Amino acid sequence: MEEYDVLIVGAGPIGLACGIEAIKAGLSYIIVDKGALVNSLYNYPVFMTFFSTSQKLEIGGVPFVSINPKPNRNEAVEYYRRVAEKFELNLHLFEEVTAVNKKAANDFEVSTSKNSYKVKNVVISTGFYDVPVLMHIPGEGLPKVAHYYKDPHLYSFQNVVVVGANNSAIDAALETYRKGANVTLVIRSGELGPHLKYWVRPDIENRIKEGSIKALFNSELTGIEEHSVSVRTPEGDVVLENDFVIAMTGYKPNFEMLRKLCVQVADEITNVPLYNPESMETNQSGLYLAGVVCGGMDTHKWFIENSRVHAEQIFQHISSKK
Repeated sequence: MEEYDVLIVGAGPIGLACGIEAIKAGLSYIIVDKGALVNSLYNYPVFMTFFSTSQKLEIGGVPFVSINPKPNRNEAVEYYRRVAEKFELNLHLFEEVTAVNKKAANDFEVSTSKNSYKVKNVVISTGFYDVPVLMHIPGEGLPKVAHYYKDPHLYSFQNVVVVGANNSAIDAALETYRKGANVTLVIRSGELGPHLKYWVRPDIENRIKEGSIKALFNSELTGIEEHSVSVRTPEGDVVLENDFVIAMTGYKPNFEMLRKLCVQVADEITNVPLYNPESMETNQSGLYLAGVVCGGMDTHKWFIENSRVHAEQIFQHISSKK
């Protein structure tokens, strides 16, 4: 059984930042991820533009140079790959953590799909993009329904329903519309999302106003059939001809691992875990949280730019204990 000072679960930007801090602290470490390097970013829409500047996405003191005021998904994926390469990070990709057993304080046994490890500390940095929030309606499992949106070309000249009011939904609606799709937005509230990118808001508002994109506010998808969808609206139920549904209903962290590790939560509804905000250590000694997982269901609280510091906090605390 391989032994390390730290095992980091998740090879996203914050997980990579934790690996860099482990190197600086002189600690042995391993980064394990069930998917590709920065798997969440890899699954972002191909043409997505970040809200933040490239400078705010930097980790490890490595400059993120972009030709655009705000970098895009392809630039970010390449940047983090080069960072991993520069620091020669100990990455074990496409290796899923299947169990974490705590033997004693700072004594864990971690089982994965490929190996077992004995470690003194575990950092959970799993993000939130792996688990979509489901609508739980008939037909949601049909092949025409997608909870991840990649490229607009697939939807050219098709009847497309986009569910949601925030950035991912609005980006999908605008991009598929510009590839010739007949787009209808289904939005549960009476307005567009409050976190919408400021340069996107006037675009979608104008497309809705001119009728290029139809928007059903205060409405909810209630069923999906092979060639249609049912929508509950303030004026009554309607049936729309439909070829594809892009359900941008949001995502949530995988809380199952935290439950198995008996990490306490502040609220059972929001699933916000309890942790020391200075060290990022949970109620379980040697178990730390970093990044989006710290916010529970509030996935708008932590981002790359404001959770990079978690890596420094964690490894300062681990080093002080050592």
